Amino acid sequence: MLVNESTEKKGRVLVAMSGGVDSSVAASILVEQGYEVIGCTMQVWDYSQNSCETGEGNGTCCSSKDVDDARSVADYLNIPFYVLNCEAKFQEYVIDDFVATYLRGRTPIPCVNCNTYLKFDHLIKKMHELECDYLATGHYAQIVENSKGEPQIVTSEDGWKDQTYFLFTLKPEVVKHLMFPVGDWEKPKLRDFAEKMKLPVARKKDSTGICFIGKEGYKVFFAKHVSHSAFKAGELRLFPSGEKVGEHEGIHNFTYGQRKGLGVFAENPLYVVKIDESTHTVWLGEEETLYADKVVIKNTNWLDDFGDDESLRVKIRFHHKGGEAKIKNNGDGSYEINFDSPQRAITPGQAAVVYRDNQLLGGGWIL
Repeated sequence: MLVNESTEKKGRVLVAMSGGVDSSVAASILVEQGYEVIGCTMQVWDYSQNSCETGEGNGTCCSSKDVDDARSVADYLNIPFYVLNCEAKFQEYVIDDFVATYLRGRTPIPCVNCNTYLKFDHLIKKMHELECDYLATGHYAQIVENSKGEPQIVTSEDGWKDQTYFLFTLKPEVVKHLMFPVGDWEKPKLRDFAEKMKLPVARKKDSTGICFIGKEGYKVFFAKHVSHSAFKAGELRLFPSGEKVGEHEGIHNFTYGQRKGLGVFAENPLYVVKIDESTHTVWLGEEETLYADKVVIKNTNWLDDFGDDESLRVKIRFHHKGGEAKIKNNGDGSYEINFDSPQRAITPGQAAVVYRDNQLLGGGWIL
């Protein structure tokens, strides 16, 4: 059965409210179920200096309008509401890491760092400070009890919206304090509920892309946040021949599997198949060179045990359906994943996230 169902004794819950419909419905559900609910929003920018609005009516999760929307929902639900200043932490763990990762020729996942260091670290501490029993979010994920009565994370009922991929860094001791009230809902049902409850954000659009990039795009973002001297020009070469076919202005402009915007004409489509940080060379190849059946991961985190010979499902990006694989502990802190069939564009900087059926087991960062 689902953990923390309404049949259990109610407690106090801190709800992370982004100003979007998902977390607003999560707060509304908990109020309806009789929990003592406290709402909070993380302020991640100095809004007098920064803007990450993506357009009128769009969710962004890091704009002043989103804070106002979260406050309006809290007022509507008649619950206490706090705005937490997280600017310094967001800058260090999300923005700075995002920029540094791209400058190393890798493709970052800022949502994982935001979850790891803010939502499920900073907010867990705030949960204890406010003497709350649980922290709730609008993530599409579920918590269920195993046969031993231990809480474990499983995928959402809405397969397309499922966000367990971004939760692989959660520590087992934190899971018992978490609630995902909308994890067993599909998005159309959630929208209908928001309309029925007349929530102020019922018709607000979902956030898309990386919230802090905004409508101006990556190039403008990097121009504002990175000194031009940090951009290192380099060469475009063909794999495996090594033939030089062009030049570029910086490896931060490329990601594995990229096809568009390469500035190279070829008879057959070319893709980014390797980025060399040391020489700033971007290697281009035809599609078959994108496939690999093996990957090494580091900085792993595991929520449950598994066997070396156990067949597991591994996702190498958010919307990847997952490939069957076996995982070997290398004994040096890294793990080798061997897929049953080759996977396309296994990208350094992304995460390999491991599942047993629908149970999240953990994962690590692709080397």
